[in-house]
Amino acid sequence: MQEQDPGSDEGTTIAAGKYLRLVRRGTWEFAERLGASGAVCIIAVTDDRKLVLIEQERPAMGGPVIELPAGLVGDGEDAGEPGSAAAGRELIEETGFEARHIEEVARGPSTPGLSNETVGLFLATGLRRVGAGGGVDSEQITVFEVPLGEVEAFLREQAGRGRAIDLKVYAALHFARRVT
Repeated sequence: MQEQDPGSDEGTTIAAGKYLRLVRRGTWEFAERLGASGAVCIIAVTDDRKLVLIEQERPAMGGPVIELPAGLVGDGEDAGEPGSAAAGRELIEETGFEARHIEEVARGPSTPGLSNETVGLFLATGLRRVGAGGGVDSEQITVFEVPLGEVEAFLREQAGRGRAIDLKVYAALHFARRVT
């Protein structure tokens, strides 16, 4: 573990792992993601106006979470890739859908009090199924296609079954409902 000068803008490393670094800057402690330049979340809307959502186990939450398809930008062999390429790659990997059109509609911090990570929201349309989805070997992803008019009821039902709901899903509805 390499510590920075306490007066440095970089802060002091408290702990570091393979994917995260815990930093203290002044009196504030936060996490930095290592080996990626950000994250993407995909608002995937089918031609018949269904929002594509996923469910996967999230150890930090202690159980399953309903969320948007998502992933890291520039991790591993994909260093330097644009966010739209990461969004397309993650959409296929997690859901089995390929998008004809992918557009960034918003960007910002996901948890500014906890992490310096920024997330780009990408609207994906013109979807066609090209694979099974389900993620990589370490993931067990279930894919849902939910009619836009039924998303809130679906989320209430899932919450009632003990699933956590990622708040970005609610933000996604704003953009998904604009698709004509």
